[in-house]
Amino acid sequence: MARTITIGSIPIGAGHPPAFILGPCVVESEKITLTIAERLREAAEQLHVPIIFKASYQKANRTSAKSFSGLDFGQALGILARVRESCGLPVLTDVHTTEEIADVAAVADCLQIPAFLCRQTRLIAAAAATGLPLNIKKGQFLSPADMLHAAEKALPGRGGVMFTERGTTFGYGDLVVDLRGLVIMRGLGYPVCYDASHSVQKPGAAGGKSGGAREFTLPLARAAAAVGIDALFCEVHPDPPAALSDAATQWPLDRVEELLHNVLEVHRAAGKLG
Repeated sequence: MARTITIGSIPIGAGHPPAFILGPCVVESEKITLTIAERLREAAEQLHVPIIFKASYQKANRTSAKSFSGLDFGQALGILARVRESCGLPVLTDVHTTEEIADVAAVADCLQIPAFLCRQTRLIAAAAATGLPLNIKKGQFLSPADMLHAAEKALPGRGGVMFTERGTTFGYGDLVVDLRGLVIMRGLGYPVCYDASHSVQKPGAAGGKSGGAREFTLPLARAAAAVGIDALFCEVHPDPPAALSDAATQWPLDRVEELLHNVLEVHRAAGKLG
């Protein structure tokens, strides 16, 4: 039986149009965050597409201790709350420890379990206990079928679960996307999201930080839409090379409509075939 989740007022899953989870990698400042959110709100209204705002309040898994990991915890959460209030977009953000969950749940519409933490039983159970939906990112080291166990750890949470594919470790410093995983995880009965940003990362390949190959973002997003997804995740930034985190893989904000159009067109074409 195919399940659905609802993030804010946006339903995700079988029978619903694909949702888009967009925003910067991390909250860098109030100005940049609200600028991005307002631009995404305009795109949602103009194109009549469901958009969920994503930004991490903190990055807990930086390659180097010298990398930017975020603002003060309370300051970053306050900025996410302002996105929700002023732009009206639902907010999705990661949680890293059980101690953070209550404060984060107060400003978020969906809690994300990072890929490296997708086996953490207490974290998943505590996040699910908030009643919010969970987006559990598939670990780079995990098989698609094993995500069923992650979902079972979220029961009996009322908010439901979505899985996100973000590539699998391939040797050292690279990831590969096995699109069969989208089919396998959808076959488990849960909504599935494709992460178009992190799937083109090259972990630790840029001298103490992650590199990436942004030129593959659009082709792989189209491929995922053709295979079948319920949502697309992509980090966006007004000036990707200047971004304080994941500069090599964030998508240019001024090309967000191009990304949306490509995914929607392929989704419609695939629907006519299947």
